[in-house]
Amino acid sequence: VQLQASGGGLVQAGGSLRLSCTASGRTFSPYGMGWFRQCPGKEREFVAAISWSGGITYYADSAKGRFTISRDNAKNTVYLQMNSLKPEDTAEYYCAARGGGYASSSTNAHEYAYWGQGTLVTVSS
Repeated sequence: VQLQASGGGLVQAGGSLRLSCTASGRTFSPYGMGWFRQCPGKEREFVAAISWSGGITYYADSAKGRFTISRDNAKNTVYLQMNSLKPEDTAEYYCAARGGGYASSSTNAHEYAYWGQGTLVTVSS
């Protein structure tokens, strides 16, 4: 599975961005998807995750109420709508797929087998 993330950019605090992540390759298997982010000098952290069906989602406390994860399986794409952005949201954002037929979502980065290349989000104050 290859993952291509896009949608990052520069936005002012309070603004919005929508990240997209499109999967290609062996996409016939069901898989949970997640978004993680990493700031320079810091460890990668969980942002949001969604099950194959879309019925179960998880959010980091920092994302609750501001970010929404969704997916369109017909397009093999998962989205992260980010509203009310803050300077502390500045990071490289990565999408990930669990693979291995794991349809459930997970907050644990180690449970994801496939990773996209990252898309940079910069929020100015």
